[in-house]
Amino acid sequence: MGYLNKYFILRKHNLQVTVKKMKQNKLCYLFLAPYAILFTVFYILPVVSSIVLSFTSYNILEPAKFNGVRNYINLILDDDIFLTGVKNTFLIAVITGPLGYIMAFLFAWLINELPRWIRTIAVIIFYAPSIAGNLYTIFGVFFRGDAYGYFNAFLINLGIIETPKLWFTDPTYMLPICMIVILWMSLGTGFLSFVAGLQGVDRSQFEAGYMDGIKNRWQELWYITLPNMKPMLMFGAVMSITSAFGVCDVTMALCGYPSTDYAARTVVTHLFDYGFSRFEMGYASAIATLLFIIMILCNKAIQNLLQKVGT
Repeated sequence: MGYLNKYFILRKHNLQVTVKKMKQNKLCYLFLAPYAILFTVFYILPVVSSIVLSFTSYNILEPAKFNGVRNYINLILDDDIFLTGVKNTFLIAVITGPLGYIMAFLFAWLINELPRWIRTIAVIIFYAPSIAGNLYTIFGVFFRGDAYGYFNAFLINLGIIETPKLWFTDPTYMLPICMIVILWMSLGTGFLSFVAGLQGVDRSQFEAGYMDGIKNRWQELWYITLPNMKPMLMFGAVMSITSAFGVCDVTMALCGYPSTDYAARTVVTHLFDYGFSRFEMGYASAIATLLFIIMILCNKAIQNLLQKVGT
């Protein structure tokens, strides 16, 4: 009981200190209030509402009816299309997420060594695909399913194939091609953060490092550059995970909706189907909640991994 009393006394003391600091900094909280209110209304409340609705049967037109964990049971045990979407989403996340993350950092590291004016042009070139609105059209023409498609024409001229391949309707090729497009588009925001992080490393640390025994650029990268870039590395990892698990537009634009045999189905596409096509909001909320939990767990794993960088 003595330990319990000490615990409550300590909690009470910490609460009093927190309240005192809040009173002293009330002007700061006043400036933060607009953002806090908007964040709560447009982020916290929708997440909480989605979690609550995931335990209901709700179709917008009728009042929500509580059905317990029935939505989750149906998702995991009865919904084969959802399981296909989970498999495709994890394939996309495992392949394009780490690969895009590593490529973005390596390109940023190499570009950082270039003269300033060349570096500026290279950054624009690498960032452009992530903001290009007609990128789907370009890849659609490139992998067009007839002899006029550039890739089909190239393979036919080389004698590799005799008839055009239906790249966006054949389940064998749909997902790999989508991964290529996703990987190309994933070099945007994370790439910019890496470039900014590399520019912010104090150059005097490199001189001190070589005096302390660093012998090559790889040791310089591991012991100096990466530890100084942990915030940027974390931001890039979060963006990479979010974009990898949130794939929907690419597969829908290139492979159609729904895709052939659901070969390009993802979790977000399944969510879009039930939320905006069928208006089964309870079921769609269950999908969103599961995806939310998976993304949190992946972000936590990445945080633990990045803590070891440079140690």
